[in-house]
This record gives sequence, structure tokens and C-alpha cells, in this order.
Amino acid sequence: MAPRANTASPPGHLRLGVNIDHVATIRNARGGRHPDPLRAAHLAVEAGADGITAHLREDRRHISDADIARLKSELTRPLNLEMAATDEMLAIALRHAPHACCLVPEKREEKTTEGGLDVVRGENHLRHFVEALKGAGIRVSLFIEPDAKAIEAAARLGAQVVELHTGAYCERALADDAQGLARELARLESAAHAAAAAGLEVHAGHGLTFNTVGPVARIGPLVELNIGHFLIGEAIFSGLRPAIARMRALMDEARHGSGVRKLTQVLS
Repeated sequence: MAPRANTASPPGHLRLGVNIDHVATIRNARGGRHPDPLRAAHLAVEAGADGITAHLREDRRHISDADIARLKSELTRPLNLEMAATDEMLAIALRHAPHACCLVPEKREEKTTEGGLDVVRGENHLRHFVEALKGAGIRVSLFIEPDAKAIEAAARLGAQVVELHTGAYCERALADDAQGLARELARLESAAHAAAAAGLEVHAGHGLTFNTVGPVARIGPLVELNIGHFLIGEAIFSGLRPAIARMRALMDEARHGSGVRKLTQVLS
């Protein structure tokens, strides 16, 4: 029997979901079993992760079907399965019944997810997947741009969660664009409040780093951040557990008002 995933969190706690995809990317570069994504997941939990995210891509470029089976069987924290809205992925999700599924756009040629789902134009297509997952008791999240129309469509579809794409915000930080950074942060904050007002649980993620996480973590309606590539990369220099522990501490400091990184410091 699989261990029961602990989903409880203290009031006001900003959850951290750690994406372990790129542990599998390194493993797959040479084949074999090392490094093991499941071991990384356990270390992440020990370091303060509240959940584990894994994206099973159609081309299986990193996470494998066997990884999903092992994660679901052994994790003691919620598993969030990122997936494209395809019949194949739906069947896999229904077979393993993770705590949550986040529907994401997916293109074979992209290096990473390149934006949010087009839930407005894709509403009819997505409805079947949302209803099937919810019918199996799986929480449904939609990865979307911080946009009012996308939020309205997500609510109409009956998703319980939206995850706001933070990519544009992080790109403005990399470009040292102070005005653009402020604009994108304001978009995220406005969208988070709108989504919460629509009855949706609000998550965010994509591209967040030690420098950029603070202002996002301070957005009140957010209840979870999902972070992966940066943490796996940082683990090369400091180790996985210290990297995650530092991210956890930065999120807590920002959320509770101690040692908050100002927006201008994001560019430094």
C-alpha cells in the first residue's frame, strides 16, 4: 500500500512544490539509474518541500512512466503530475491517481514550457480532461498566463486551481528591465486576486530563482509556488537539500515580512 500523502499545511503557509524533472534529464543523458528522481524527491521533502511536481512529457525526454509509478507509490507528500491534455496522458493520470494534475501546453520542439494554456480558445477541448480528472478525485490545475480572460475560462471549466506563469516576470529580471519587472509583478498580483475572487486556488511558477522569488511570495492570494530547474541547477554548487532549504527560507521571509527582498534588489 502506498504511504498516505500529507496535504496539511499551517495557516498562512506558502507551499513549495519542487519539480524534479531535470534530475531525470541528467540521468537520461547517459542512461542507467543515476541520479534517481525518487531519491531527489525524498531529499526535497526533507529540506522543506510540501509537494513534488513531475512532468511526464509525450516524448519522455526526462520523467518516465516508471518514475511516476514509483513517486506515487513511495511519496509521503502530494504528487502533482504535469501533463498535456491528451488521451494518453489522461489514461496514465487515471491509472496512477496523483493528488493533482496540472494541464500544461506542450510542443515537441520546445526546450521548456513556453507559456500558459490557451484556455479561452481551448475551452471545449479541455473540458473533457477537467471533468474526467475531477471525476476520479484528482485536483485539476490549469497553467495559465496572468490574464483575466484565462482566469474566467478556468473558472467556467471547473478547475480547482490555476498556476500563474511567472516566466515573463523572470525574463524582465534577467533583462535588467525595472519597468517591465514592475509591470509583470503587477500583472501577477492582479491575476492572483482575480483568481481567488473567482473561487480558484492560486499557484505560480516557472523560472523563479533566489533573486526573484521574494516579491512573488509576498502576493497574498498565492498558496503555492512550483520551482524546479533553478533548484536542480543550484544543487550542482551547493547540494539539493541546502538549495531547497534556502528557497524555503526566502519564501518564508517574504511571506512573513522578515528580510524581504525589494523589487529593486531583484535586478542586482
